Amino acid sequence: MAQSAKPISSPVPDVWYPTLAVFMLVIGLVITASFFIYEATSSRKNRSLAKELITGAVASVFLGFGSLFLLLSSGIYV
Repeated sequence: MAQSAKPISSPVPDVWYPTLAVFMLVIGLVITASFFIYEATSSRKNRSLAKELITGAVASVFLGFGSLFLLLSSGIYV
């Protein structure tokens, strides 16, 4: 009565890993660069905490997933 187990597979095809890694890392680095430019060019009185948190969170997500796909594309399955 036991059904045969289905193998676990990735929702993303393996051939997309390098492309996703490059694009997500580039997007994350661009957002990080814009964050640093914003911090360097705005005065303390004109800074927005919400904008800083949102920019940092978005950059972190892109860099995190970019790093994940970089590891997966190099054969390190985490």
